[in-house]
Amino acid sequence: MSQSFLDIMQRLRRICTVCEDSLLALMVISMVGLGALQIIQRNFFGTGFIWTDELLRLLVLWIAMAGAVAASRDDRHIVIDLVTRFVKEKYALSIRSVLDLFTIAVCALLAWHTARFVYGEWEYQATLLGGLPAWPFELVIPLAFAVITYRYTLFFFVHARQAIDLWRTP
Repeated sequence: MSQSFLDIMQRLRRICTVCEDSLLALMVISMVGLGALQIIQRNFFGTGFIWTDELLRLLVLWIAMAGAVAASRDDRHIVIDLVTRFVKEKYALSIRSVLDLFTIAVCALLAWHTARFVYGEWEYQATLLGGLPAWPFELVIPLAFAVITYRYTLFFFVHARQAIDLWRTP
């Protein structure tokens, strides 16, 4: 691959990283602000916005999905790697490749079925927040699992290639 293509891909990766981190920060700040506003309104004014609790639940969902996507960016998901600590690197990378395949399968399955769920919400015209269609708010679930599937597919190829290279060396 040409160096200019690799530079463009690195720049694009940095832009995506900044966007993901900014979105996460904005959602956390919004959630804390809305929660505090709701507490102040209820304690001092005896009332609050009807839609705040529902919006806070949606923000929790979005933060969880965005956090999972951000964790997958650098292969930092929770991993129980007790075995890989005690085996040679070529075995560890081979095991890691198998775990990547398992992650790909699970996330692809979740992306598919959550997309079917969102489609059902669209089909039956489910609503949130006082009458808004629910499906755009829920679309984050299959999209997040699709991005994680894509990223772990890339990790699989990297880890598998590294394992093959180590197996070939004497």
